[in-house]
Amino acid sequence: MAITILLLNRKRVQAQELAERLEVSLRTIYRDMESLSLSGIPIVSHTGTDGGFEIMEGYRLDRQMLTYDELTALITALRGLQSTQAMDRLNMDRLLQKVGALVSQAEQGRLADREHIHIDFTPWKNSESERNKYDALLKAVQDNKLVSYAYTDGQGGDTKRRIEPIGLVLRRYDWYLQGYCLDREDYRTFKLSRIRDLYVLEDSFQRRNVALSNLNERWKAPGYTETIDLVLRCSGESIASVADHFDESELERLPDDSIMVRTTLPNEKWVIGFLLHFKSDVLVLEPAYIAAEVRRIALEISALYRDSGQRSVMGSPEEPSEE
Repeated sequence: MAITILLLNRKRVQAQELAERLEVSLRTIYRDMESLSLSGIPIVSHTGTDGGFEIMEGYRLDRQMLTYDELTALITALRGLQSTQAMDRLNMDRLLQKVGALVSQAEQGRLADREHIHIDFTPWKNSESERNKYDALLKAVQDNKLVSYAYTDGQGGDTKRRIEPIGLVLRRYDWYLQGYCLDREDYRTFKLSRIRDLYVLEDSFQRRNVALSNLNERWKAPGYTETIDLVLRCSGESIASVADHFDESELERLPDDSIMVRTTLPNEKWVIGFLLHFKSDVLVLEPAYIAAEVRRIALEISALYRDSGQRSVMGSPEEPSEE
């Protein structure tokens, strides 16, 4: 089974690689290949430096190669994919029906009892306009059509972009576009929620020799060289959020029901905003300069609303005086 699946997912595999991966001898690999051929799987062998084994093009696994547990796992995964709206509902329903048909009648009744996991990746922004944006970009990817749009970057700046769209990626609850930016002359990642004024152009492009999986591999959290050791005191409603963001080993539960957090975070600007989102339920104990920066930003926010309130009072019409 392992050899068959490997060959179905690869154009050609050398015997030595199979032996190392499956931790058996070359003799065993050759004997297994002969057994697979005798069982009716069309395996072709090639000699020479580029030699190896491959399965004839067009061969597919039969339903009997998949166990009941594997089929139920596949159905669960497809239902999770359905929540992402990556395919329109009609096509996804048909796909689920086809996979469900692979389950025998005797096993059909067990499906409902085996529904122990439900996966929901519904995007936060789930409006019709966001759906239309996704559909337009997906079609541009499929048709190799250039797209142009206005984009708001992470620093709040607005730019105009012309992109060769390569593919769409769902990360956490947000969709992203991977593409080659003609303005920056490099590959870039764009968050769909920050794209506006989208146009699919008539101009076609020759798809570059890069796989979406490779671009996604490059798109990882940066390796931070500078970090901050933080000590926080948390109470009230923030305790639930603290449990979401920090590991249990970083938490110390105190007798007064508050929590002491000792953690290490990257020395980046977003850390201040992250701390402020806990509102007044988190007190920064260490380091002092981070506590001072949180205080400074909080005072700026307070002043903004104080000034806004004063302008509202000054700009409002006077109450008529009583006679």
